[in-house]
Amino acid sequence: MNESEGQAAADRPVYLVEPWCVREPELRLDRLAQSESVFALSNGHLGIRGNLDEGEPHGLPGTYLNSFYEQRPLPQAEAAYGYPESGQTVINVTNGKVIRLLVDDEPFDVRYGRVHHHERVLDLRAGTLTRHVEWTSPADRRVKITSTRMVSLTQRAVAAICYDVEPVDAAVRVVAQSELVANEALPGGGRDPRASAILESPLVSEEHVANGTKVLLLHRTRKSGLRMAAGMSHHIDGPESMAVDTESSPDVGRLTVATRLEPGQRLRIVKYLAYGWSSQRSRPALHDQVVGALAGARQTGWDGLLAEQREYLDEFWCGADVEVDGDAEIQQAVRFSLFHVLQAGARAERRMIPAKGLTGPGYDGHTFWDTETFVLPVLTYTSPGAAADALAWRHMTLPLACERAAQLGLEGAAFPWRTIRGHECSGYWPAGTAAFHVNADISDAVVRYVDATCDERFEREVGVEVVVATARLWRSLGHHDVGGVFRVDGVTGPDEYTAIVDNNVYTNLMARRNMEAAADMAMRHPDLADRLGVTTEEAASWRDAAAAMLIPYDDRLGVHPQNENFTNHARWDFGATKPEHYPLLLNFPYFDLYRKQVVKQADLVLALHLCGEAFTEEQKVRDFEYYEGLTVRDSSLSAQTQAVIAAEVGQLDLAHDYLGETALLDLHDLNHNTRDGLHIASMAGAWNGLVAGFGGMRAGGGRLRFAPRLPGGISRLAFRMRYRDNRLRVNVTAEAATYELLEGPGLKLRHHGEEFTLGDEPIELPIKPVTARPTPGQPSGREPSARRSL
Repeated sequence: MNESEGQAAADRPVYLVEPWCVREPELRLDRLAQSESVFALSNGHLGIRGNLDEGEPHGLPGTYLNSFYEQRPLPQAEAAYGYPESGQTVINVTNGKVIRLLVDDEPFDVRYGRVHHHERVLDLRAGTLTRHVEWTSPADRRVKITSTRMVSLTQRAVAAICYDVEPVDAAVRVVAQSELVANEALPGGGRDPRASAILESPLVSEEHVANGTKVLLLHRTRKSGLRMAAGMSHHIDGPESMAVDTESSPDVGRLTVATRLEPGQRLRIVKYLAYGWSSQRSRPALHDQVVGALAGARQTGWDGLLAEQREYLDEFWCGADVEVDGDAEIQQAVRFSLFHVLQAGARAERRMIPAKGLTGPGYDGHTFWDTETFVLPVLTYTSPGAAADALAWRHMTLPLACERAAQLGLEGAAFPWRTIRGHECSGYWPAGTAAFHVNADISDAVVRYVDATCDERFEREVGVEVVVATARLWRSLGHHDVGGVFRVDGVTGPDEYTAIVDNNVYTNLMARRNMEAAADMAMRHPDLADRLGVTTEEAASWRDAAAAMLIPYDDRLGVHPQNENFTNHARWDFGATKPEHYPLLLNFPYFDLYRKQVVKQADLVLALHLCGEAFTEEQKVRDFEYYEGLTVRDSSLSAQTQAVIAAEVGQLDLAHDYLGETALLDLHDLNHNTRDGLHIASMAGAWNGLVAGFGGMRAGGGRLRFAPRLPGGISRLAFRMRYRDNRLRVNVTAEAATYELLEGPGLKLRHHGEEFTLGDEPIELPIKPVTARPTPGQPSGREPSARRSL
């Protein structure tokens, strides 16, 4: 390939734009790690990266079990009270994806011989990844290989692969080796703090068994004391003259199939995989669990697993699908995003949803506040059971959060900034522990879920205790000053470029909502309040603090400062900041960032979205315009919020631009770090930007409200959602919105402030055109890419 051909190949899109799949029409070794993340399959319990079947070449091997981790030291430059001493890192567990192939003794490897055709397709309705290859070996033997893999959404412990080999024009001798491999070597990490720690050989063998076509490997971690089991079983179809053998060793299990294939013959191997782990169950118990899961998968069969997967996803899409006319990239991206958001939590079942899901090791596999703030709203209105499970996990870790609060001299619960099993894993105080807003974010997610589902059992068993414990934190963290105003000092809001500040507007508004919700729940459930020791005086103190909460305002500029005195700081010199100096956190000291007006991610603007009732329409316009000039979007969480508020204040084309950024972040690898795993919260932003942004959807108090408006680049938007036993569809054009009840008893809605009741008949209502305003500017070089010109 000459230089011009190489450049042309690099400039071609990695994935074709199609409405219901992600298709990679050729293998791009320079984008291998990105595609491994994009093609990852998961169900919230088990995740497998989209590595090639033969294992090599690879960008980053990866198989993950939710919450399965190893401990590692968390060294501090200088020890201090309250800093965690150890961290938790997700580890690459036993890899069951590997199926190696030899064709007349030549290993199938895309780097050798000739690849005539290579295509991979992620099917968003079938829930499968299919690969088609036609390859000629260095010895001039040509074969076709087709593999389809899935991680079951119905059988939680199970994954499966169907692997076919066929000769093209002459007989060939083939040997297939299906493997389980533990303690794979991993590439080293860089200096980016968003990447993960690399732990060498974290698994210690406890048992290995080979029997018939089944192999099991059992391991434990060296320090965290967790135990896991992985097993594989096979169904093999091929010529009668096949030789089959199995073997096992501490870190490798292997089934080998050898045969000769004539033209027209095929070797098919269906590989069933099962995984389990526990911190408490014995080795025999885990052994039996995996054997049982394999038996269930074999009884269902490959076709049965495919049918179950399709049925599960059909049910999901009938209450979650989003249709976009006019922007084909966004249409593909929102379905791709919804698919991965679902995968991240579908069968997590009282475990966390990590920032990367189970698609890669970025951020050490930790969960953050963005799960509750960005991901759970999507699941609450599309797959509410998954949202309930994620919040139930927070409730399970509540004792640890209460211990952490006591360690910090506070009452109630201080949930960790980043964690896997509920322990604080952030050793960086300013942008970690000081970001107490995570507690209000969790409370808000609880309240949102209860409002959307009327799930009283969840409220009583999970919600009340979480909301009360977090309210107690705010009452002890804040204080009434001499004028009676309630202050929350020395905290960090969502913007990590502004730390340890007094009265962050977002934090204070969310804390106010948290305390009001706790008082309301105590009133609704007096028996639970009594059991938790909530007195009338304590509930009244929450209401008093909420009513007296300080919300700073700058009369001089006519905007809300992000926190007290923020607007008095010097502005960052954006003109002197070169494009290669972003993200700023990798190129400038935090000391300089903390004392300037520069915003990493939406903070005050996030308050405009989540606490919109606290602002007038004019304040939203002025605040949004002011912070547009300061926000550099060094966080992938920012663009979706800016999209939502840009749409609300009438900046529709700008909202479309921000939507493109959040929706295409991983498909286009905009941050050049998709190799470490997908940005699940940013992917949730595709739905948030469309439904909350252009659909104007807001919910609360048992009511859904819509204020739909479309940008010029989108001619029609339709979306489905679930709310209080109802499934509805909203169809929006430039002129009107049509509301249709698909299932349920009906409900009251608002359309641009007008209330109506939605029953059996669809209702169409007009949309008034928005008054155009000048488009606000962004920091130099940080403007979002324009979509209307595409």
